Amino acid sequence: MTTVLLSASDQSPGGIAGWATSLVDTLGGPGAGLAIALENLFPPLPSEVILPLTGFAAAQGVLSLPLAIFWTTLGSVVGAAALYWIGALLGRDRVRRIWARMPLVKASDLTRTEEWFEKHGTKAVFFGRMVPIFRSLISVPAGVERMPLLVFLGLTTLGSAIWNTVLILAGYLLGDQWHLVEQYAGILSKVVLGLVLLAVVVFVVKRLGERSPHPDRAN
Repeated sequence: MTTVLLSASDQSPGGIAGWATSLVDTLGGPGAGLAIALENLFPPLPSEVILPLTGFAAAQGVLSLPLAIFWTTLGSVVGAAALYWIGALLGRDRVRRIWARMPLVKASDLTRTEEWFEKHGTKAVFFGRMVPIFRSLISVPAGVERMPLLVFLGLTTLGSAIWNTVLILAGYLLGDQWHLVEQYAGILSKVVLGLVLLAVVVFVVKRLGERSPHPDRAN
């Protein structure tokens, strides 16, 4: 089946695209699901490449569109569940011990984070599945806070199905121009990463300012 996708492109894809192509061509739907499960565990594997490519594969008849959505959503849930259990095994007490050894943070910071997740955790899990970077990370605090497993799986399934369907359909409709999806989604990923880095810088500067002696006090 490998020749189906490769012959439909002007050139053989390399890198992550080539790896995903090989999985989908060899294993079909389960291969796409495996690629997305690994993407959850290893965020450097971008779903912005794998999902549109899977849609392109569906357009070429390698697998059907419903199966493409089914298998990739299943892969998303499996990967997210693995991270959930990592968080659950880590546990709140161990997280607190690790947190206490970290510089520039206070116990109250973790307490506020836990309180926020208790209030907004369901929305964070659902919408987080559609946000680059957080798509993987959100599963760990859900496990640490022991969000009910059925609730977590349900929200993860719904959020993943929406994200996967949009990118797969884009790849399906764009055909051999599926890589355009990666370009635009990549911009979104960079914006999110930039905002996260900005928030970290602001937090560090603020915390260092709190720790430095006040000029009036020094005199």
